[in-house]
Amino acid sequence: MTAQDTTARVFAALDAFRIEIPSWGFANTGTRFGKFIQPAAANSIEEKFADAAEVHRLTGATPTLALHVLWDLPNGLADTGNIKALEQATGIRAGSINPNLFQEAEYKFGSLCNPSAEVRAKATQHLLDSVAIGQALGSSEVSLWLADGSNYPGTQSVRRRIGWLQEALAKAHAALAPHQTLLVEYKPFEPAFYHTDIADWGMALEFARAAGPQAKVLVDTGHHALGTNIEQIVAWLLQLDALGGFHFNDRKYADDDLTLGSIDPYQVFRIFHEIHLHQHLTGTPASPAFMIDQSHNLKGKLEAMVQTVVTAQELYARAALIDQAELAELQDACNLVAAEECFRAAFWHDVRLAVAQWREARGLPASPLQSLATSGYLEKITTERKEKNARAGGSYA
Repeated sequence: MTAQDTTARVFAALDAFRIEIPSWGFANTGTRFGKFIQPAAANSIEEKFADAAEVHRLTGATPTLALHVLWDLPNGLADTGNIKALEQATGIRAGSINPNLFQEAEYKFGSLCNPSAEVRAKATQHLLDSVAIGQALGSSEVSLWLADGSNYPGTQSVRRRIGWLQEALAKAHAALAPHQTLLVEYKPFEPAFYHTDIADWGMALEFARAAGPQAKVLVDTGHHALGTNIEQIVAWLLQLDALGGFHFNDRKYADDDLTLGSIDPYQVFRIFHEIHLHQHLTGTPASPAFMIDQSHNLKGKLEAMVQTVVTAQELYARAALIDQAELAELQDACNLVAAEECFRAAFWHDVRLAVAQWREARGLPASPLQSLATSGYLEKITTERKEKNARAGGSYA
């Protein structure tokens, strides 16, 4: 592949690449041991949209902001007018709508899977309200993650909870507009530690199938047991036309929510390879929703978000450099070393210069992180927000 061909592939990949950023990634967050306060953290939905606009200005890849209903639209549909005004003011569109079915006291023993019919009805109504919010904002995805599960054998009926969840998802699917997709996420454990009601991709797939054709599976890269071959799951879901989207992050042990590529960039590359391969095999681009789901507790909020988007762009561009025809030929010949080297050559290729050239050609800063550091934006929001953040509580209990 010539240098000109490499640059052309990088440019084409980045022109098509978009990744959604989460509103909660700009807010003060922490762990079960405490909340870590940052002076520049966003305290309001207005500040979250402003920060998202700055990330998009620097990277050109983040036109949408994922919203959490309880945190960003506490008044439900009544808040959609304010969101629309913020879209107009910032140029950032509302992205996936994320119901909150884990925070309220009634959900101690589950939400859509709670033994109480009254609690299940409340949770189902919240899910339906989230669908309606998405319709009002023109959002394409309703992204559902459930904390539902149990901690001790025999304390809940796993079997009956399956039926309750199927019933709720069917109602949500029936309420979808034609442009909407219901994304069903899975997680093996936490906060439940004996059983989780949607614990793996097979369960998520069956729940999505039962709900209807507009329900798809969402893959969170941190929601797997150690050593899980995530790219194989992605390949299966693409084959079955059941891949709805991703929540990207990185981890060393469990759902660590570390910045993408900080621990295992090769895994992200391998996932992106499956996305590019789908287009090579079918002639049709795969169109899952790429989304970031991270909690920036130690790194600065804006710096971590920009760093993550830049890393995602670089890894997506690298995966686009795989010579799929040559790789297939080597695979079919069982030429193991040559096939692996064909694959790894793209991963090891330094695309940073080509990515910087793409940015400059598109009127973007060549180095987003450096541009953020010298823009004065961080100093501005720190001055504006530090007093309010200083009054925020940091204690876990």
